[in-house]
Amino acid sequence: MESVFRSLKSELGLRPVFHQTETRCKAHLWISVLAYQCVQFLRYELKTHGIHASWSSLRKALQQSRITARFERQDGAFVHLRKNQEPTAEQQAIYSALGIKLRATSKRVFQSNDL
Repeated sequence: MESVFRSLKSELGLRPVFHQTETRCKAHLWISVLAYQCVQFLRYELKTHGIHASWSSLRKALQQSRITARFERQDGAFVHLRKNQEPTAEQQAIYSALGIKLRATSKRVFQSNDL
C-alpha cells in the first residue's frame, strides 16, 4: 500500500507530508486519491482526442504567465493592469480537447483599494 501511495503522490507531483495524527493522514490520503481520480479523468478525456501526454508533461504545458503592471497616479493612488499571456497552440489544443472555451483576453484594471 505504501508503494502505491508513493507512486500516486509522484504522479500528482505532491511533496511528502509527515502528519502527526491519524485524522490528518486519512484526510491527506483522501485528497490525494480524489486528485488522482481527477488527473485520470482528464488524461482519459485527452486520450480520446489523441493527446497521450503524462501528467507532468501536461502540467508543464499548461503553465501560463500573468503580468501585472503597477502605475502610480498623480494623486498617489495606484492603478494595476493585469493580463494573462495568450495560450500556445499546445495549450489551446488541450483546452479544446477538454471543451474549455477561453474568453477573449482583456485587461483588468483596478485601483489599489480593490486589492
